[in-house]
Amino acid sequence: MEQVDKQEGRGASAVPVDDPWDDVSAAARDGLDETGTTGGGRPGTVPRQRVPSAAEIYLEVQRSPAFQQVRGRYRRFVFPATFAFLAWYLAYVVAATAAPGLMARPVAGAVNVAMVAGLGQFLTTFLLTWAYARHARLRRDRAALELRWDTQEMTRGAVRS
Repeated sequence: MEQVDKQEGRGASAVPVDDPWDDVSAAARDGLDETGTTGGGRPGTVPRQRVPSAAEIYLEVQRSPAFQQVRGRYRRFVFPATFAFLAWYLAYVVAATAAPGLMARPVAGAVNVAMVAGLGQFLTTFLLTWAYARHARLRRDRAALELRWDTQEMTRGAVRS
């Protein structure tokens, strides 16, 4: 098995690198059989405990109720907000093309309805950005951070073994 020295941390330690073109699997090189145990299931050998892979850990986290809750909160905000903003934008574009007389109507001096609606587009963009950041901070960030830490702890255990 090829070894690569790690450059970060206190001391350099060897990290195994799997070669996808190698005919011998990493498990076979480490003395493991297909089930992830040593000794091929022979009596008198101590089997190693199977450590889940990072992919299995991420799938487990994705199926967890905490992840589903964070994802649901995200969707309950983003989908209606996106729909409302797109509807407002399309109404502005349709009004500008279908009702030019309405859009040209003066509001105050040289300022007309089209200018007010165009500035309203900018204002709603900033308001939507603020609302999204506030929603994320109050309803999702803490739970997402906890999921991230849990996932890192679980994958750290998988990488060490």
